[in-house]
Amino acid sequence: QVQLVESGGGLVQAGGSLRLSCAASGRTFSMYALGWFRQAPGKEREFVAGVSWHVGNTYYADSVKGRFTISRDNAKGTVTLQMNMLRIDDSAVYRCAASRDANWVATMTFTSVYDYWGQGTQVTVSS
Repeated sequence: QVQLVESGGGLVQAGGSLRLSCAASGRTFSMYALGWFRQAPGKEREFVAGVSWHVGNTYYADSVKGRFTISRDNAKGTVTLQMNMLRIDDSAVYRCAASRDANWVATMTFTSVYDYWGQGTQVTVSS
């Protein structure tokens, strides 16, 4: 069992930065691939970034590539999302999630492959 708790959301002006953190409980944290998703009002939940469980390879949605950076610290049980050059359309509730799917590299964008989810943190980018 893994419990995930996000923090670090808030209000920021366009062009600014925020750093989201997701703290995980559970001794098997290092065995999970981790992803960040976001959902804006009236829109579907979308994949933002992911990091694999072993090698720590990172993956990004095209919309955030070059602006966001995901990283994990297995010793601390945390995954972070550094968000730079924020845009108004980055505004959403951001949630971290953990997956043990054997084919995660191919399935990481699907919410159904994630076993555990955090409660979410709001990010609002203003003009």
